[in-house]
Amino acid sequence: MIEMQLDERKLKILQAIIRNYLETGEPVGSRTISKFTDLNLSSATIRNEMADLEELGYIIQPHTSAGRIPSDKGYRLYVDTMLEERVAEVDEMREQLIQNADKMDKLLKQVAKILAEHTNYATMVTSPQYRSRKVKFIQLTEVDKEQLLAIIVLEGNIIKNKMIAMNEPLNKDVILKLNLVLNTFLQGLDLSEINLGLIQKMKEQAAGYTNVVSDILDAVAQAISGEEDVQIFTSGTTNILKYPELNDTKKASELIYTLEEKKQLNELMNSECETEENRGIQVYIGDETPIESMKDCAVVTATYQIEEGVYGKVGIIGPKRMDYERVVGTLQKLMSDLDYIFKDKK
Repeated sequence: MIEMQLDERKLKILQAIIRNYLETGEPVGSRTISKFTDLNLSSATIRNEMADLEELGYIIQPHTSAGRIPSDKGYRLYVDTMLEERVAEVDEMREQLIQNADKMDKLLKQVAKILAEHTNYATMVTSPQYRSRKVKFIQLTEVDKEQLLAIIVLEGNIIKNKMIAMNEPLNKDVILKLNLVLNTFLQGLDLSEINLGLIQKMKEQAAGYTNVVSDILDAVAQAISGEEDVQIFTSGTTNILKYPELNDTKKASELIYTLEEKKQLNELMNSECETEENRGIQVYIGDETPIESMKDCAVVTATYQIEEGVYGKVGIIGPKRMDYERVVGTLQKLMSDLDYIFKDKK
């Protein structure tokens, strides 16, 4: 934690001293700090603040020069402050991205745009695909005397709603009992684990309401096995025109159409990600690419993972002579950043 005896001004001066010392390896004086910070303080004021920091043990004077260097205590405060800010930033970003699908879309669009600008190639990014479909919980709610609403939440916070018709109204106690039975037996299971024996036990527990249980199980099966609508965000499409081998009128128009229309990208970008091999960097050169309009291109893809069973892909499309080292390095850095945001902060 940041010690309370350091006000914001002292903390900024300490951070400036440490950053400057890390860059130069030389003791830092007040005149340097006056140019290094946005505090607009005189050298005299900075000297007074540095004297306080020295008295508190955050900086030391290695010899008789006016310069100071950080002490171990100063480094510790700097690192703790930096980490606290980083964690807060990542937590806030993750909260926005995971809880708000609209912000997730904006992030992925921004990823595609930044990659295109950074590499000068065309880029594509898919929204997350939920490959693990275990039941998280089920909530039954009465809509009216003839209908129940089953809210089925799967891992990855996928929410499916299903209206269930009833032959007769159910009172609150019965609905409560059904909720208890459903969650007791189904929580944490995927479709393959819901067998006939389990279904029979559930129906025994829900005696008199087996038809309702059957309808809910049908809804759960549909929710687990249903296909998600996977979006693909593209950017930098016109970058391909910068490369002579790709700007032939017919070839360029076909490639641009593929990137803009996006349907053909599904085979390439929605391939299975379950194995460790497929989660790494994949490079497709020429005929290795399953898309006809990309046969004169190279495509490099990588997989990002939000949590177990929740994956998406990032791809970069360019000429066969693309700067592979730079592209792979960029994707590796991006995957590391996304892992830090999504995976390590669960």
